[in-house]
Amino acid sequence: METFITQAIGFLAVASFVLSYQAKSNRALYLCQVIGSALFCLQFFLLGAASGCLSLAVNILRGAVLMKYNDWPWVRRKGTAALFCGAFAVILALTWDGPLSLLAFTASAVSTIGYWQNNARTIRLSNLLCASPCWLVYDVFVHSWGGVLSEAITIVSILVSGLRFGWKTLGDPDSAFQK
Repeated sequence: METFITQAIGFLAVASFVLSYQAKSNRALYLCQVIGSALFCLQFFLLGAASGCLSLAVNILRGAVLMKYNDWPWVRRKGTAALFCGAFAVILALTWDGPLSLLAFTASAVSTIGYWQNNARTIRLSNLLCASPCWLVYDVFVHSWGGVLSEAITIVSILVSGLRFGWKTLGDPDSAFQK
């Protein structure tokens, strides 16, 4: 069901994702993405896009957990990322709707692996090179026009942050970006 309100929800999520890649800390990036993911999760539910909806629901939990990356030692374990990837695989199996479902799975799993490196450059590159392109194609097929705009803007925003802060600085473990 596509309505003005359904599409407006997606456009509200756009602002949150645009802001996320301009954040100076990983924690702020995760918070903005939790908000954007919640809005897109609702939109995908209203559009009947189960794979995207449930993947984003897990992404919300993932973002909330990642905000405590430096506070809770168990969060830093690579096994925690593997649990999230396992959840995405279960969602893929339960909501299989052909190859389209692979896009939500791939975007979520690759970004999870990127996030667990806790490196601003790796996070941005995993999203730039894989997650955002996968979500962009998924959005086109499920008619999430805010999602299409969000991923296009996100790609540009990641490139801008790389130029603005410097790719080398983003990857420096001692920089403010790693906090």
